[in-house]
Amino acid sequence: MRKKTYLFLMLGLLCFGTLSAQVRREFLLEKGWKFTRTDDSLFSSPGYDDREWQSVTVPHDWAIYGPFNPNNDKQHVAIVQDGQVEPSEHAGRTGGLPFVGTGWYRTEFSVPEFGGDAEKRVTLLFDGAMSGAQVWVNGRKAGEWPYGYNSFHFDVTPLLNADGRDNVLAVRLENLPESSRWYPGAGLYRNVHVIVNEAAHIPVWGTYVTTPEVNERFAKVKIRTQTSLPEGNASGRYRLATEILDSAGRTVSRSVTDLGPYDGGVFTQEMAVNNPILWKLDAPVLYTAVSKLYDGDELKDEYSTPFGIRTIEVRPDDGFYLNGEKTVFKGVCLHHDLGPLGAAVNDAAIRRQIKIMKEMGANAIRTSHNMPAPELVRACDEMGMMLMVETFDEWKSPKCQNGYNRLFDDWAEKDLVNVIRHFRNNPSVVMWCIGNEVPEQGMEHGAKIARWLQDIVHREDPTRPATQGMDNPGAVINNNFAAVMDVAGFNYRPFMYPENYRKLPQQIILGTETASTVSSRGVYKFPVERAAMKTYPDHQASSYDVEHCGWSNLPEDDFIQHEDLPYAIGEFVWTGFDYLGEPTPYYTNWPSHSSLFGIVDLAGIPKDRYWLYRSHWNPSEETLHVLPHWTWPEERIGDTIPVFVYTSYPMAELFINGMSQGIRAKAKDVEIEGSYTEEAQKSFERQKRYRLMWMDTRYEPGTLKVVAYDSTGRPVAEREIRTAGKPHRIELTADRTVLNATGKDLSFINVRVVDKEGNLCPDDTREVKFTVKGAGTFRAAANGNPASLELFHLPHMQLFSGQLTAIVQSGEEPGEIVFEATAPGVKGAELRLQSR
Repeated sequence: MRKKTYLFLMLGLLCFGTLSAQVRREFLLEKGWKFTRTDDSLFSSPGYDDREWQSVTVPHDWAIYGPFNPNNDKQHVAIVQDGQVEPSEHAGRTGGLPFVGTGWYRTEFSVPEFGGDAEKRVTLLFDGAMSGAQVWVNGRKAGEWPYGYNSFHFDVTPLLNADGRDNVLAVRLENLPESSRWYPGAGLYRNVHVIVNEAAHIPVWGTYVTTPEVNERFAKVKIRTQTSLPEGNASGRYRLATEILDSAGRTVSRSVTDLGPYDGGVFTQEMAVNNPILWKLDAPVLYTAVSKLYDGDELKDEYSTPFGIRTIEVRPDDGFYLNGEKTVFKGVCLHHDLGPLGAAVNDAAIRRQIKIMKEMGANAIRTSHNMPAPELVRACDEMGMMLMVETFDEWKSPKCQNGYNRLFDDWAEKDLVNVIRHFRNNPSVVMWCIGNEVPEQGMEHGAKIARWLQDIVHREDPTRPATQGMDNPGAVINNNFAAVMDVAGFNYRPFMYPENYRKLPQQIILGTETASTVSSRGVYKFPVERAAMKTYPDHQASSYDVEHCGWSNLPEDDFIQHEDLPYAIGEFVWTGFDYLGEPTPYYTNWPSHSSLFGIVDLAGIPKDRYWLYRSHWNPSEETLHVLPHWTWPEERIGDTIPVFVYTSYPMAELFINGMSQGIRAKAKDVEIEGSYTEEAQKSFERQKRYRLMWMDTRYEPGTLKVVAYDSTGRPVAEREIRTAGKPHRIELTADRTVLNATGKDLSFINVRVVDKEGNLCPDDTREVKFTVKGAGTFRAAANGNPASLELFHLPHMQLFSGQLTAIVQSGEEPGEIVFEATAPGVKGAELRLQSR
């Protein structure tokens, strides 16, 4: 039968959309799970009695509940990135949480419409399972997927009970020792879906939407739809009716296509959207393609694909263009853990992270070093944040004894195909990243592996470029490893950008990983001097933002490159948030459970560095931030305590108790090459272009005041910090006071101790206890202290630098939630939230 395409015809077929609930059903397996940390092959049997197991809700991370212990994943290894040659013992490199070992999950689910019907198909879709997943349905093996970060699915139709009885799902997961360089999480930490289809249906990730031509008048939309059809049925009787809906649900384009005998079950449709509204960072408008598959006149499936209309382009010697507008990457790297929630995915927590990053001025996230949760990608689509989706931290050559190197030969292509097909319709995804600092970058055969992986990317999605994070520029610019990439991505060593550019053909440089400055919120070390791998007895780092790793640098070392070099297209800072594990430089000094790299701490409270990035990345919003705090012991009176100001304004004047300390203005003529001398680094020459610094100020209790001036010398803003008095009361502030009564929504509450005048008491460390009443529960807490061993899920925690974050979770019934915080010696506080 000849293939035909009808535009704006066959409208009668579209009315069958009301039947969609009967032809496709999808639901989550969240409640009713049983869990154990023991291991027995009998656990896969449908008749096994699991009533004594722990009852859990999925998503679930078994290890986040602790306890912390340096023996949970002690590693004997040389960390090559830090210049270590001989292996040594490292405690806390993965956070000191008990993720190593085996865990089993069991639940029951029913598919009433199945009943042995040959016209139904049932698919299990796992968004992620950490790790080595083996899946059984009714005691029979459904399949396995070893990589814990990726999504995967199985057709389990032949394994279901045909008589309508409930089906038993059992999942075995195992995390091996020395399998990760950071905290990976454990268990069914992402959602599990059941999808019920007709035999003729559109499979998981079965559509591919591209916009090959976009202008102000129209956008050409091309949709390639894969179908799964019953064996033995004659070709030519199926047709696909697709309509494109705008963000208000209005139909803006339609197409109906017959499937020809030689199409291999694939429909290709081209439509036009007139006067398209583009997906932009400040206005992320989404469209939806609704695909309806018919067998004759009978509706067999309905499949919705959200997408955006936008263009991306990398121009040599120029930059990255989004919708024809030059866009510099102001990006951050993010690990997948959500601090005190661990790896267990939560939409509210993810959106909070994105909101905090956007307010700082970030416009992109690198999902380092793994495939992201679908919730993150969807939130970036809806909130206007670009994504670099990363895949692997290892190829064939190991960084960890039991890392991805064990899987690469058999699984790399499968994993890469899954993640690309999963997310290639998402407009937020603008680049694929095939690796991070892989040892192959210095090997003779490395370029061939890189080319093989990039070719898979191009085959599955030719619309986006591929990159990878390379931290061995001396090798990769001389052995063709970097030359084969669409975009040359470099981790650190920005001083080598000019040499990289001269030797590489791409004529473009991307900072795939930058800075790795370390700091602890509210902790200030003296003297204030630039230092690499500096350690202290308290296992903290200075919040003056002048300390970094041996292989990394300070923020301005990257700012100056991406401002001055036309071929440098932006950066992804390591990292936006602190994360569990990799407590550099303290991975041999227990206790230390989390990183110090974050611009925001593990509790989601911004460090001082946040305001430095905001002043540079988001200059249209006023920033005027002063550090350090101004509450010091009596014995510090008269001591030199430098004052820094991070501001969007060009100059400011500092006053101590009304006495001017002088005006400082941002330097404009700092040169890239000259600023790398040892003398320039000691005197913070590059920093003077972006920070205002008073290095010789002396402490006296009272008021620290900063007045900012615009370029004409007119005062435009001021800020004061006062010496705090005796701690008086607890102060509470919630990021959201109205929650959804879903049983999953979260409110993050800042808890701080202040004096009578409301000034933060920056050294207060007293323990605060939490009580939640009404239509919600206490979920977790974190104080941002990387050396703390307090458990996140218990309703009490010590303050760190005067603050912490408590998390309240909504119930499933609407009502009022009352949160109370109390601590000895200060007045408690109460906060009321609404769950609707």
